[in-house]
Amino acid sequence: MVTVYDVPAEKLILKTAEKLKQNSAIAPPEWAEYAKTGRHTERAPQQEDWWFVRSASILRKLYVKGPMGSSKLAVEYGGFADNGSRPNKAVRGSRNIARKCMMQLEKAGYLVSKDKEGRAISPSGMSLLDNTAKEVYDEMNA
Repeated sequence: MVTVYDVPAEKLILKTAEKLKQNSAIAPPEWAEYAKTGRHTERAPQQEDWWFVRSASILRKLYVKGPMGSSKLAVEYGGFADNGSRPNKAVRGSRNIARKCMMQLEKAGYLVSKDKEGRAISPSGMSLLDNTAKEVYDEMNA
């Protein structure tokens, strides 16, 4: 059986993002067009569907790395802030984006809340990712 670990992450995330677009529970907020993804970025994302890509990426991260909250996910999506002549410093990404994506994924039924651990992937979320991984694997070997 093909799982998330058997296919490249980028292809899996893009294919999953396409499937998440069909779900009415997942939609970018009206401020998403203007929001930066963290202190380390200079501008908002240029992709039209970046919210769905981020949601799919969060879903995959929770599949691979287990239960996490918005703080740990913000660290995962962080980067290095430019401090001018001083050395660059690692900073977190946006916790608000991580939290809103997780709330929408939970409403769609792909995540479940774990007490004191954050959110974890649900059986329907695992099935979505595994089925998508199978499709990606078949496309790669066709």
